[in-house]
This record gives sequence, structure tokens and C-alpha cells, in this order.
Amino acid sequence: MAKIAVLPGDGVGPEVVREAVKVLTTAGARFGIALEFEEGIVGGAAIDRAGTPLPPETLSLCRASDAILFGAVGGPMWDGLPVNRRPERGVLLLRKELGLYANLRPIRLFASLVDASPLKREIIEGVDLMMLRELTGGLYFGEPKGIIPAPDGKGEQGVDTLIYTTHEIERIARVGFQIATQRRKRLTSVDKVNVLASSELWRRVVTETATEFPDIELDHMLVDNCSMQLIRDPRRFDVVLTENTFGDILSDEAAMLAGSIGMLPSASLGDGPGLYEPIHGSAPDIAGQDTVNPLATILSAAMLLRHSLHQEAAAAAIEAAVSRVLEAGYRTPDIRQPGRTVLVGTAQMGDLVIESIRKG
Repeated sequence: MAKIAVLPGDGVGPEVVREAVKVLTTAGARFGIALEFEEGIVGGAAIDRAGTPLPPETLSLCRASDAILFGAVGGPMWDGLPVNRRPERGVLLLRKELGLYANLRPIRLFASLVDASPLKREIIEGVDLMMLRELTGGLYFGEPKGIIPAPDGKGEQGVDTLIYTTHEIERIARVGFQIATQRRKRLTSVDKVNVLASSELWRRVVTETATEFPDIELDHMLVDNCSMQLIRDPRRFDVVLTENTFGDILSDEAAMLAGSIGMLPSASLGDGPGLYEPIHGSAPDIAGQDTVNPLATILSAAMLLRHSLHQEAAAAAIEAAVSRVLEAGYRTPDIRQPGRTVLVGTAQMGDLVIESIRKG
């Protein structure tokens, strides 16, 4: 029996997680995988009920589980809280406490969504890359951090510290090279070596680690150039290795290659149970309206089956079902193509994927 911790979170999180749990249950039944789900609170929901974005009970649940299915956190009602008490701190702490340092974000354009992207068909057709983001270092975790009085006594200054160690860079680089061995054997390491000391170390360590993988073609790219090339020539990329902040920004940009941020799943892997979540936010403005796209979360559930439970056939069945539903012309509002597609809501999209899984 595999135990899955379910953390719906805030905003649209509960809606998309609900559909992913339904899909996992269906895939489990078809492939004989025994699954047990237990729900926990995180983010704003946890602040309201327990006074903290990551209650000890939720952390204990996650530690005792085989994998974690996560929705989204945050919303304007908590924006006035100090940074270290906001909903987003819950997921940051979860990643840190569980040692989830490797964030995999596959950017795959389903053929039926070529015209849903704002980019030209000849640029994006066939895009298939893996964004690998270091997840527990860099600006988001470096100390000192905070808002303090300015040294000249005139107002305040905000401080964020960007730190990376050799060990942190080596371990994420090895994950990147290992992924590249299973793909097209190319890795692009992204940095800002012309400005940042941390990037100078990053480039040097990645280059040294590359000697362990002589069959992988390594190139280095400045983050500003990478941002441009993702739009200009996205098919040049296979595996893109980035530090935390760069990866956060670039993967959201790359979402447009797939047609919508609502299509992008992710897996956070490392020392503890893997955490699987869509990369979109909580979108409180559309919460409860049955309009949010659940496919990123459903595809994250497929990654959960693949990486944490080692159930490749079930994972592939979910991905194939999503592809068939899209090919049949069903769309949520974010990927709708007026006049050529059938508009459906969150729950109906989940039901269509379930029906496709059952039919095989």
C-alpha cells in the first residue's frame, strides 16, 4: 500500500488536487496499485486553522508518506503577513525540511496544442525539454534576509543573500547529467557568471562535474540570453540546469511554449518523499468557478507514479489519456481555441481523462 499525502492548499489548489486524486485512483484500479490518501493543511489554510503555514502535523504526515500531492498556496488575504509567515513559506519549508533539492519541470508541447501557444508553429512545434531547477539554495534561503534600517539612517533596506556551496551545485548537476543520459544527451547550464560570484562557482563546479559524463554535450548560457533563446529557438534545448531564482522565472516563461502554465507539472525530488505539484499559483480570482485547468496537476500525478512509485505503465497511461482528450478537442478556458474546440470545466476535464484511462 502506497501512502500519498494530499495537500490541497489555497485558491484553486483543492479543485485541481481533487481531479488528480480521482485520476490516481482510477489508474491505481486499472493497474493494481494500492493507494491510500491522507489530507493535510498547508499555506493560507494552515495559517487560518493552525497559525503557521506548515504545521508540525503536516510535516509529520509528509515524512511518513511515499509521495506528496500538492496544490497551490497563497492569496491576497495573507499578503499583509511578514514574509516568514506567509503561505508560500509553507512549501519552501517543506522542500527544505525534506531535502527536496531537485525540481523537474518537463516542458512538452502536445501536438494538439500547437495553435494554443502565442508563438508561431514553426518555432514551437516539437518542443520537448526538461527544466531542472535547484530548489533549496540561493536567494530564497540565504541568510541574512529581511528588511533592516539603512546604514545611512535614511529609511530601510531589503536584504536577500545569494549563497551556493560546491556540494549543492555538484548534486543538482549530477541529476541534470543523469537526466540528459536518458534524453538527447545535451545539457545547458544557466548562470550569470559575468556579474555574480555564485555563478562563477556554479559554472566551475558544473564544468568539473561534466567530466564524469563524457557522453553529454555541455554548454553554458547567461540567463538573459537563455530567456531570449527559449522564445527564439526553444528546440535547441534538451536539459536546462538552473539555480533556484533563475529556474523559477525561466520555467514560467517556458510554460508559454506548452500553450499555458496550466499544462506544466513538476516533481521535487531529493532525500525525502517526492513532492508533486503544478507550477501555476493559487489563482484566487478564479477559485471555485470550475474553470481552472487541472491537467498540470494530473500530469504531476503521472510523475508521482513514475518517480516515487516506479509505476511507469500507469504514468504513461495517464499521459496518453491527457493527449487523447486534447486531441478530441476538449479545452479549459486557458487553452481554448474558439470555433475549433469544446469548452469544459475543471471537473469535466478530470472526468474525461478518467474515462480515457478506463478505455485504455
